[in-house]
Amino acid sequence: MQTILVADDQDHLRLLVRSTLDDPQFKVLEAADGREALELARRSSPDLMILDWMMPEMSGVEVLAQLREDRETTAIPVIMLTAKAQKIDRNQALLLGIRAYLIKPFSPVELLDRVHKALRPIGTAD
Repeated sequence: MQTILVADDQDHLRLLVRSTLDDPQFKVLEAADGREALELARRSSPDLMILDWMMPEMSGVEVLAQLREDRETTAIPVIMLTAKAQKIDRNQALLLGIRAYLIKPFSPVELLDRVHKALRPIGTAD
């Protein structure tokens, strides 16, 4: 079973993502703000994070930067799921090593596809 941490301050979005990932192969953890996401990531070492950019306490980019600075969490693959659609935002997240950048509103089918790809080891063919 693979653990996926979903961090978003909107309850309905966490519910949609959790419903999309409703599969026995996934255990879904949830965080409602950036600080909670960072603490939960450090405690649970998820196999993947789905991270919103705009959250209270800490932004998703701040969480991502902290994850990358910590030896224990630096390798956690991250999908950024956000309403921030500008190229500069996408580039900033890419520089921090995300695996995928999805813009809200999003397709659950596309999210599931990106999750499966992100959980594969780097360098594995599609």
